[in-house]
Amino acid sequence: MFREGGIPTGIFYLESGKVKKYKTTVNGDEQIFYLCSNGELLGYHALLSEEYYSDTAATIEDSQLTFIPKDNFLKVLSSSAVLSNWLLKALGHEFSVFINNFTNLATKSVRERLAWNLLILDEKFKNAESINLPSEIILSRTDLANMIGTAKETLVRLLKEFKSANLIETKGRSIRLLDKKRIIKEANLMGNQPGKPVKK
Repeated sequence: MFREGGIPTGIFYLESGKVKKYKTTVNGDEQIFYLCSNGELLGYHALLSEEYYSDTAATIEDSQLTFIPKDNFLKVLSSSAVLSNWLLKALGHEFSVFINNFTNLATKSVRERLAWNLLILDEKFKNAESINLPSEIILSRTDLANMIGTAKETLVRLLKEFKSANLIETKGRSIRLLDKKRIIKEANLMGNQPGKPVKK
């Protein structure tokens, strides 16, 4: 799709599938900070700011994307208040996700970060046609380790602990959450799920 340092010539609309957005560390590792799902736009940050891409986007499963050329996108944007408002909300959401991820990396343990990200991924992988069934999170162990900022070996050990405690079930790359309440407790969220508004 696009790589860090590239020149934007348009944006991408994700019709189906999943796309990871990540930064490359000085050691050449990936730090995944956002996972895009159906209906999201990608690449518009750099286009709107007239800068090079500040991150890389790559699919993690079979995906269908539509490329929208720069001139077409800007023409619609200039005449559509609906699109402008939608982009503002999307920018605000991604900024909140970035701040949460940054805070979690600095303040939470690896175990807490794993629980937090499992809750987020459970929402991302929900099937709209089977909303009441548990989500099936399909993600490589390498990508999941890069999301929570730890070594793959540490991740595998923690997943085994979660499985032994009946918090999750795993099969190959698949992960299903069995006990969200206890996972929320493991994430040290004080009763608030990620991505959900705080009740006042």
